[in-house]
Amino acid sequence: MDIQTLEIVQTANNLVRDLGTRDPHKIARELGIEIIPMNYKRQRGAYKVLLRNRFIFIKNDLHPVMENIVLLHEIGHDVLHRKEAVKAGGFKEFNIFNMQESRMEYEANVFVSQVSLDDEEILEYIRYGYDIQQIARAMHSDTNLVALKTDALIAQGYCLRHQDYENRFLK
Repeated sequence: MDIQTLEIVQTANNLVRDLGTRDPHKIARELGIEIIPMNYKRQRGAYKVLLRNRFIFIKNDLHPVMENIVLLHEIGHDVLHRKEAVKAGGFKEFNIFNMQESRMEYEANVFVSQVSLDDEEILEYIRYGYDIQQIARAMHSDTNLVALKTDALIAQGYCLRHQDYENRFLK
């Protein structure tokens, strides 16, 4: 883990602190991002900036846990990569969760793990001996996000063991 991860962690922590919530719907509203449900067949979400207006298009029949993950991922793009999104005309979801091929996808997923999973709560589960599958179930999350969160905690100086995750875990 590196300075870049620590910067993402700090950015995410500041956002949660300033807005007083981890709820992606409230965060999007506070940031002025409009969420538009779509009848996507395979695509889960997309982030676009059109005429300086920011939009998240999201598949309208996602499970609530997946919906929150996708929304936070897209918010991560807004917070971390808005300039790149403006240049590119937005991001589509077909490669959104492929962290192996894209630095921005990895960064957006680190952002999701930091916003959605509270440090102290994760550390408490670890102290009680929970593994990443148990933590994910208890926190209504995904094991890969818990693994990314563990890496972020390691980057912050916690003495934990690295956990493996799938590069294309939400595909």
